[in-house]
Amino acid sequence: MDRQQTDFCPGAERSGQMEKSCGAVVFTRESGEICYVLAQSLDGLYGFPKGHMEKGETEQQTALREIREEVGLSPRLIDGFRECIEHPLPARPGVIKRVVYFLAEYEHQPIVYQASELLSAPLVGYEEALPLLPFENTRRILTQAHAFLQKH
Repeated sequence: MDRQQTDFCPGAERSGQMEKSCGAVVFTRESGEICYVLAQSLDGLYGFPKGHMEKGETEQQTALREIREEVGLSPRLIDGFRECIEHPLPARPGVIKRVVYFLAEYEHQPIVYQASELLSAPLVGYEEALPLLPFENTRRILTQAHAFLQKH
């Protein structure tokens, strides 16, 4: 089974209603340092570019579309990295949100964020990014992505 294009998420709950989004930890290299693009939502919270899957899209297509729409970048996905997080949606009891994250690299492109969806999209180093991320699960995704890049 090709884990890149399936609903496979280790430990995923199968009961209840599921809402699925895809996105990526987007990065570039500046002066030898890995820098990450964060997406600051209209409520002020930082995360990564992501959004809902549209009918007929693969997870990867959704992630690339959302990155283009939210921060104006056209990166390439890095093979071998796919991580999932799941959490309940407080405003919708019984609904679990699953987010699939990839790792995406871009070079020599300006960040142009979608002002109707984001307050900002800063480019920051790993140590600066960690405390900006308000949720443990997104900090974990960043830590896994950073470790992956250190090994590859």
